[in-house]
Amino acid sequence: MSSNLLKYERELYRNNITLIAGVDEAGRGPLVGPVVASAVILPKNYHLEGLNDSKQLSEKKREYFYGVLQRDAISIGVGIVSAKEIDQINILEASRKAMYIAINNLDVTPEYILSDAMSLNDIDIPSRPIIHGDALSLSIAAASVIAKVTRDHIMYELDQKYPMYNYKKNKGYPTKEHLEFIKKYGITNEYRMTFRPVRLVMEELNREKDKEVVVK
Repeated sequence: MSSNLLKYERELYRNNITLIAGVDEAGRGPLVGPVVASAVILPKNYHLEGLNDSKQLSEKKREYFYGVLQRDAISIGVGIVSAKEIDQINILEASRKAMYIAINNLDVTPEYILSDAMSLNDIDIPSRPIIHGDALSLSIAAASVIAKVTRDHIMYELDQKYPMYNYKKNKGYPTKEHLEFIKKYGITNEYRMTFRPVRLVMEELNREKDKEVVVK
């Protein structure tokens, strides 16, 4: 399977470009926690059977591939942008910023960047955005796994701090259960206040507070 995912990389190999960074992010949709990006440079013609878009893999598989990639990759960079900054600059720009941080955190400078759908024009390295790149490029698939597992680990830590929200299960995404929890327990500093479901809960909680004041 993974050999079919080297199409874009092979085009670059033919031009003697071998240090190719795949770049992807995880966590654009959740209501809480950071957005995390990763940049991964794989060895030329790298093969890892079963590696694919992280969304298509089980949690156990992702953790396994995460370990293998940590061992095999030429270089891995990670970028993290907090919920507070997401609120300041919006999720699209925060995702892009996380990607730039991840690229800058590589300890080997890539010759070319393949990104998952995101244009990366503010960097002096040629790049190509690929729609559904995490399912079409092995380098991007590797980055998607690193980004997803890194973010999941952050959510496990938040779950330890706030067990009542069940982040270990929902990873901060707006599931029905998660929305019920934030209505019940309120909003912490790790929430993205500009995201509509969070805003609606905040407005509802404020209305209830106003009612309580009126009653008193």
